[in-house]
Amino acid sequence: MDAKLCAWWAHRQGLDGSLTGLGAAEVLARAGWARSVGGAAPYLTLFARAGIRRAEADAALAALEIQELASARGCTHVVPAGDYALALAVGQPFAGVEMKVARKLGVTDEEVSGLCNSVVEALGQDALEPDAIKKKLGDAVRNLGPEGVNKGVTTTLPLALGMLQAEGRIRRVPVNGRLDQQRYSYRAWKPGPLAKWKLSAEESFTELARRYFSWTGQASVKEFQWFSGLGVAAAKAAVAPLELVDVEGRLLLAEKAEAFRTFRVPGQAQYVLVSSLDNISLLRRDLLSLVAAEDLQGEFVSDKTSVMDLPGHVILDRGRVVGRWEFDTETGTIAWHSFVPRSKALETAVGRMETFIREDLGDARSFSLDSPKSRVPRIQALRAAAG
Repeated sequence: MDAKLCAWWAHRQGLDGSLTGLGAAEVLARAGWARSVGGAAPYLTLFARAGIRRAEADAALAALEIQELASARGCTHVVPAGDYALALAVGQPFAGVEMKVARKLGVTDEEVSGLCNSVVEALGQDALEPDAIKKKLGDAVRNLGPEGVNKGVTTTLPLALGMLQAEGRIRRVPVNGRLDQQRYSYRAWKPGPLAKWKLSAEESFTELARRYFSWTGQASVKEFQWFSGLGVAAAKAAVAPLELVDVEGRLLLAEKAEAFRTFRVPGQAQYVLVSSLDNISLLRRDLLSLVAAEDLQGEFVSDKTSVMDLPGHVILDRGRVVGRWEFDTETGTIAWHSFVPRSKALETAVGRMETFIREDLGDARSFSLDSPKSRVPRIQALRAAAG
């Protein structure tokens, strides 16, 4: 673990308070798209960096300042409006996985293309849930029978909805306006973000690389390759047009080189609680670079060579992982354990996040299937470790 590099990553990610006062879209543009899997990660991302409460984030979503889109690697991220077209463009190569299965069930591309047009027409100016769309379309939606059920494709409607979202012709709208659930209605998007997008696929991935190295501050081509979903050659080609310089084995934009050279690790602790999917780790998937060697034993995994992702929500200090935490819905409190001595500043940071979750979210699930019951062993272990 390199203390300067950790602090620099935290600075580039806005985890040092430098993004305070910015809106949700501005935070995501600066720190990177927030991974969204039906959990609290997008809310925790915005609150940890800029103190943005849920009402403000939900208002930004309703105003189309931010949006949940299938983007890099085909994974869902919360993206700022200025990046909608780019996010869709780099997500398209990974769309259509379900069609490969559906073709084996006798579904043709022409059938789904026609259904796509029918869906857009049925939506009109309304936001409709899938059952309502299916009811309006009637026999145009085909049931794929028991074989389809076995393969996870029950009807042709999800195929059309997935294709339309990838093309930016429709957008999904959370039924209750929240980012930490997975029940959606769909609304036509006219004009869609891709209507005026002129960049080729190769140029789009270069733009993604430009943003990626700005978000991270410093990373490797291999790490960008994972985030983008590209192959080795394609990732190198995407990065090639950028002015990247090698500093201590990692690459950064030439325009940031002087800022990194003169950067100094803050003298005082900067405690902040982040989610298990926070970009400081998820963009690079190199947990070892954020954890001091003395903190690894017994805290994460025994095989240090395989450590990639955060094992749960963590506490950071100037980019270094100094503790773990989970929200206990039964008591409305955060269970936590730190690898450094407790202090007033650390307790204040925990209390701040605890109040936010209790008052705004009610829970801090890591992903859609995470539940208070499944979290009990982790909470008990944290409380025991903390004494």
